[in-house]
Order: sequence, then structure tokens, then C-alpha cells
Amino acid sequence: MPKVIIDGVGTVEADIGRRLVLAIEQGGVDILHRCGGNARCATCRVEIRAGDPGPITGPEETRLAQLGSRRATTRLSCQVQVRGDLEIEVCNRLSANPELGDAGPPPIEWPVDRPLPPE
Repeated sequence: MPKVIIDGVGTVEADIGRRLVLAIEQGGVDILHRCGGNARCATCRVEIRAGDPGPITGPEETRLAQLGSRRATTRLSCQVQVRGDLEIEVCNRLSANPELGDAGPPPIEWPVDRPLPPE
């Protein structure tokens, strides 16, 4: 089972193919996901410090291209399916943005044998 090391938080195990955003939440992190995991808002951004997050999806690339400053290691956690060990930093948390009230609509689980994103 792959391990996700979350900077400043600890390590969580994730099922192969699980959305990274859901693994992060499972680890007790209040990551934002304002669009519900549909690659529309970019609030679930993470920086990949180590490991292979897999290929970038078309909607993810489109949304990330709209950011003013983007590193090569920036990914949308809602668009990453965990396939191996990762070390990450979460960019946006509810605890740093309490005025939002909640993290956003819950992202759905996604079948392991199908690529993201939802149609």
C-alpha cells in the first residue's frame, strides 16, 4: 500500500488508485477542495516533493496554466491517483481560511481502472 508523507502532518497509507485529495483528508488534513474535485478551482493544490504523481490530466493542465505562479511540482490533488509513495506539501487548508466555513463539496471516489476526471 503506497504511503503519502504530508509535510508537517505525518504519513498516511492510501489504496492504489485513490484520489490524493481523499488520502490527504484521511490523514486528518483540512485540505480545501472548493469545486468538489473537478479541476475547476485549484484550491486542492499540492507541491510534490518526492515520488511520481503520474500524468497530468487535461483539465488539470488547463486550470494550472491559469495560475500566476506555478512550479513544475504543482499538482491538483483531486486529479492525482495514488500509485506509489509520495511526499507532498498541502498549499491550502481550511484552518488558514476559516471564513470559507467548510473545505468544499466532498470529492467522489473514482474507479481505480478508469482515468480521472469525472465526465
